[in-house]
Amino acid sequence: MTLPTYESALEYLFSATDYEKMRRVRYNADTFSLDRMRRLLDALGGPDRALRSVHVAGTKGKGSTAAMVHAVACGCGLKAGLYTSPHLVDLRERIRVGTEDIPPEALWRRIEAARPHVDRMREAGDPPTFFEIFTALAFAHFADVRVDLAIVEVGLGGRLDATNVLRPDVAVLTAVSMDHMLQLGDTLRAIAGEKAGIVKAGVPTVSQPQRPEALEVIESACREAGAPLVLVGRDVTFRWSPGERDGRPGGRLEVRTPAATYRDLWLPLPGEHQAENAASAIAAAERAGPMAGRLTPEAVRAALAGVRWPGRMDLVRGDPDLLLDGAHNRASLERLMDGLARHFPGRRAALVFGSAADKDIDGMLAALAERLPRGPVVFTQSHNPRAAEAADLAAEFARRGGTGGEAEADVGSAIEAAGRRAGPGGLVVVCGSLYLVGEVLERLAAGRRPVR
Repeated sequence: MTLPTYESALEYLFSATDYEKMRRVRYNADTFSLDRMRRLLDALGGPDRALRSVHVAGTKGKGSTAAMVHAVACGCGLKAGLYTSPHLVDLRERIRVGTEDIPPEALWRRIEAARPHVDRMREAGDPPTFFEIFTALAFAHFADVRVDLAIVEVGLGGRLDATNVLRPDVAVLTAVSMDHMLQLGDTLRAIAGEKAGIVKAGVPTVSQPQRPEALEVIESACREAGAPLVLVGRDVTFRWSPGERDGRPGGRLEVRTPAATYRDLWLPLPGEHQAENAASAIAAAERAGPMAGRLTPEAVRAALAGVRWPGRMDLVRGDPDLLLDGAHNRASLERLMDGLARHFPGRRAALVFGSAADKDIDGMLAALAERLPRGPVVFTQSHNPRAAEAADLAAEFARRGGTGGEAEADVGSAIEAAGRRAGPGGLVVVCGSLYLVGEVLERLAAGRRPVR
């Protein structure tokens, strides 16, 4: 069997995805193992062993933090790879070298090269998952093009995540909160334990400020591994103030580390949580071996000023303006609400909300009912098979006391309804799911603005 076209290669790759299994399987050593991932990588020549890397886990902010480390690495002249998930519009977004996504031809050929090994594992009754296959493809691509540094975001959890075969230069733990409880556990301690599974013996670990029970777990993991812990807020400090540049929201930032002070930074990603992410990214960059001798305040200043992370407090000008944010758990949704109050005071906002069925829907709807008891909220659903039904979301919002909700199954209709409710000069906020945000971005990229 060969894969004669790019489309056939993608079809083969997606055949490894089982959404129903993902919804019901507990993510633990009984159902997942790094052994399978290591066998697949060994069959491909062990590309992971050739990589210098920064490994990023956490509940909130890990993608933004990874993007900032990548921007700084590129700004310092390194050939840097970035591996993130999920994608918003095109699968190729997940594998990036410099400013370029992996070319279709390269992805096609890598899938074709991996296919015989994947088929043998399937025939042996131990088929690799979609994420395992795609992670292996990313590592192979980074190794083959000889990146100086790979910045790798964990997909889910950390301890048993396919990316955790790496021995990085530095590990990063962003804010830990309640999410993926079915897979990772129903207490903050349990979830923190899974995230702290990326801590490696002797490898420096940068952590953002954490709630006490999560920090206790992380500190314990670092002590046991002999891994130096760098804590943002203690060892690395920052000052941030919201602002605007060229009509777009962001923030002014100063970061102090034991090694240097980075002044007069402009961060075009709004929200104080992004300042935490930036401080973590700088601390990680200082400890990544390939950055030695290259990292300067001037390089960091230029790199952060140009960083962009689509779909996170992402303002799209129009009539009305759209704000796209992939907040998909209670804590990130509350941060979004705080960001709206801080960056868009006085503007009437209407929300378009959708969620994957396996997320903390109860927690997010509780937050919406508490913060926006009279709405306006328009519930909708993306085309992703994991999407929760819009009508079910609206009914649950009402059951929790929300009175300003309505349901529109079509995303375009939902945005139109929210635009009417926001009124002239208002703001339509699309949130609750990166899949939903991705669908809106795809419409925009195709020139089909999702509102009239």
